[in-house]
Amino acid sequence: MKILINVTVNQKKYELAVEPNMTLADMIREELKLTGTKKGCGLGECGACTVLLDGKPVSSCLVLAIEADNRDVVTIEGVETEKGLHPIQQAFVEKGAIQCGFCTPGMVLSAKALLDENPHPDEQDIRKAISGNLCRCTGYQKIVEAVQSVSARK
Repeated sequence: MKILINVTVNQKKYELAVEPNMTLADMIREELKLTGTKKGCGLGECGACTVLLDGKPVSSCLVLAIEADNRDVVTIEGVETEKGLHPIQQAFVEKGAIQCGFCTPGMVLSAKALLDENPHPDEQDIRKAISGNLCRCTGYQKIVEAVQSVSARK
């Protein structure tokens, strides 16, 4: 039996009928066709599926879609601004913080949440904020530098 939910995703309101056991990640990818949210481990350990739920980063593979009822979700597709790439996205490009790209959406959203809460984090704050996101390509230093560069611009 499907359950009707109302959710705002990337500032657009949706009314969706979802299965009670559908994850937020599956709802985003399958129902809304927003495939920037990656499915990695399915256990909440890799961070590839990170989205913002009411402004806080969550592993969308661990959140049920019905838990997003009457809440606000931001995916990587919702980060870009009217002017183009969000400053954190642009910094990832400029600093070479993207390699294979699989972790990038979750990493960007975790960094965005940090900068929204703390516009001038130190390196320890940045490393803590992205600690739930695994990257097997970059070694994290370039990611930290990208976040620091955005912080310096504010």
